[in-house]
Amino acid sequence: MRRECNRRLLIGFAAMGIAGTPMALSASESLTIVSWGGAYERSQEQAYYMPYTERTGTEIVQVSKSSNGPAGIRSQVDAGNVEWDIVDVVEAAAIRLCDKGYVERIDHSALLKNGADGSTPEDDFIPELHDCYIPEIIFSTVLAYNTELFPDGAPESVKDVWDTDAFPGKRALEKIPAANMEWALMADGVAHDDVYDVLSSPDGVGRAFSSLDRIKDDVIWWSKGAQAPQLLADGEVSVASSYNGRIFNARVAEDQPFRIIWDGQVYESDGWVIPEGQLSDEVQRFIRFSTDTQRLADQAKYISYGPARRSSAKHVGEHARHGVDMSPHMPTNPDNLETGIAKSARFWADQGDSLAERFNAWLAH
Repeated sequence: MRRECNRRLLIGFAAMGIAGTPMALSASESLTIVSWGGAYERSQEQAYYMPYTERTGTEIVQVSKSSNGPAGIRSQVDAGNVEWDIVDVVEAAAIRLCDKGYVERIDHSALLKNGADGSTPEDDFIPELHDCYIPEIIFSTVLAYNTELFPDGAPESVKDVWDTDAFPGKRALEKIPAANMEWALMADGVAHDDVYDVLSSPDGVGRAFSSLDRIKDDVIWWSKGAQAPQLLADGEVSVASSYNGRIFNARVAEDQPFRIIWDGQVYESDGWVIPEGQLSDEVQRFIRFSTDTQRLADQAKYISYGPARRSSAKHVGEHARHGVDMSPHMPTNPDNLETGIAKSARFWADQGDSLAERFNAWLAH
């Protein structure tokens, strides 16, 4: 019944307004929205697409091609034949597209609603808003451990993860520099909010690699998202880096004895961009609707990604299927954010290639 690509949703024969007053259907209107497919796209369907169609009659055409989203935007704009209205991308991709003029610049104060608590969009959104991008969710790369392997006291910080004497066992880390470089500096005593200041210098990069040297022999490197939870469940490692959503699913849906170390979570955002030339009234209405306080909180009923507004935090409720209070599992929970690292999309857009080259050379020796 479900198709991951080009699905059309047109709900009911008449759409209802917010207060229950019928709204005129705009049956000829449709929006083509590109996202990632899977559970994430289904959470958008439940939280944004279906309610928007119910209220406006506008048809949402879903295209599951965000993995190729930036390339698709560039090719369509270059050809002068843009078929996509809104595309879901990570922040770093948005920055690159914006720098090259492939996506629309946004007047956030005019387009977006204030938070339910009265806060302005500039104060409410995580991370800071920039010219061409509207965040929806915050996800994070985290460190997690198998509780059964630490009966006498578990690691609680990034420093603890680097201490393999006090907290023995192999570590599973993703085979890329991002997150590992940040954690290496935290393990070496750098405060979470100073990480990028230090990492921006050659000495800081050297310091990060020296810190990684300390645990290199105890690391199993993974490259696919499913590998880390499996290594943790099998007891091949006692601590693993992973995406917070995968750890949540393993813990809640599969009853795995996992726990997240929120210290040093490297969080980043995913959100909307509008291809150049597509800033229609309908696009603006959908963006305004889908990024308000309640809509972003509603998405957390279906997936363990944090709403990208601070004002949404107190509106997060239970998981629609599992009945679990989702607030403690949100990267954006204020307690979880306390020592988190906001991944610098600009830093990795500028330095990512050179650091990846050095990281791979380091792995080879």
